[in-house]
Amino acid sequence: MIQKLFGFDPRTMRIRTELIAGLTTFLTMSYILAVNPPILGSTGMDKGAVFTATALASALATFLLAFMARLPFAQAPSMALNAFFAFTLVEGMGYSWETALTAMFAEGIIFILITFLNIREIILNSIPMNLRYAISAGIGMFIAFIGLKNAGIIEASPATFVRFGAFTPSSLLAMAGILLSGILIVKKVKGALFYSILICTAIGIPIGVTQIPEGFLPVAMPPSPAPTLLHFDFSGFFTLEIGIIIFTLLFMNIFDTVGTLVGLASRTGIMDEKGNIPRVKQAMMSDAIGTTIGAMLGTSTVTTYVESASGIAEGGRSGLTSFVTGSLFLLALFFAPLFLLIPGAATSGALVLVGVFMMEAIHRINMEDMSEALPAFVTILMMVLTYSIADGMILGLLCYVLIKLFSGKQKEISLTMYILAVLFILNYIFA
Repeated sequence: MIQKLFGFDPRTMRIRTELIAGLTTFLTMSYILAVNPPILGSTGMDKGAVFTATALASALATFLLAFMARLPFAQAPSMALNAFFAFTLVEGMGYSWETALTAMFAEGIIFILITFLNIREIILNSIPMNLRYAISAGIGMFIAFIGLKNAGIIEASPATFVRFGAFTPSSLLAMAGILLSGILIVKKVKGALFYSILICTAIGIPIGVTQIPEGFLPVAMPPSPAPTLLHFDFSGFFTLEIGIIIFTLLFMNIFDTVGTLVGLASRTGIMDEKGNIPRVKQAMMSDAIGTTIGAMLGTSTVTTYVESASGIAEGGRSGLTSFVTGSLFLLALFFAPLFLLIPGAATSGALVLVGVFMMEAIHRINMEDMSEALPAFVTILMMVLTYSIADGMILGLLCYVLIKLFSGKQKEISLTMYILAVLFILNYIFA
């Protein structure tokens, strides 16, 4: 039965190894349960409901991966797309969180359709590789910037826009968390970010950063998802700007998912010489369905996590690894009070280290060709300076099209890029 359900091969795999691999993957990526509620909660969403939505969406999407694709990967709300949700759509562009959830839901439905129709490769291949690397690196910088800002390590300045913040218990705890996260990762501790968050939360108790409510119990029934469940808002939804937002979400999700799947498949040894991954369509579909269900529950876009590599390193090779990880996300529902106790300063280390991981793509950018280097640089820089992932992507894409067009390299521009450039320019004109 295990062989049929999860692709478990008793000749080359061991159940104990798969169980340990599933636990390792969960420990490595469970920081999302601590980080996602405060990020989405900054938009006015109920943090308890977001926690429940995050755990349920992660569990359901990972179960789908276990049964449909039978691969040892796991899924949860994307650290890039939750930042896009909270700090670009809501805080930057002024949309309500209900409208932002609606955009996530629409993107999930479209992702299901393009996966079913096998046209995701057309969309993916229309974006130049250097811009894809720049988008990943830029999002990493943006996430790290958010972590530093939320902890008060950097703060606003009327003279210079930003400056180094004052030393406070919160900022000092965050600095300690960044160093601790880095040290644990260097020492190859499984679940380094998770343990760093827990240690910083404990340190925060005596210095007044971690606030323990009266009658606190670490175990309780999960918070109700009702405050965010199916809270969609379609009023004023059908506009060019919303269309571009959904398209941006779709691109980001495709890049994130495909890149992660390729990287993880190469580590498991299941990818063939042509780069084909077995049951990749089912893996993409589980991502798309997970995103749609996640939006219905009240969380941002779900994607495959690169942290799944930790379970693979422990020997996980089948969907049984994913099933164990998904089961642990369900179990975590009953520890909501513990996760919701975690202060923002304790999660800054995780945000900064995730930024470091995503910056890995920057060394792949071709810096010798200025027509490739400048658009990549604009993408990375403007994501941080405009405090918007969308604006960074759009300005980078426009820069790419214009510099190629006016330097005689128009043959390197795809038709899709021309169409996107026109839409983006129209959006800025009529915004």
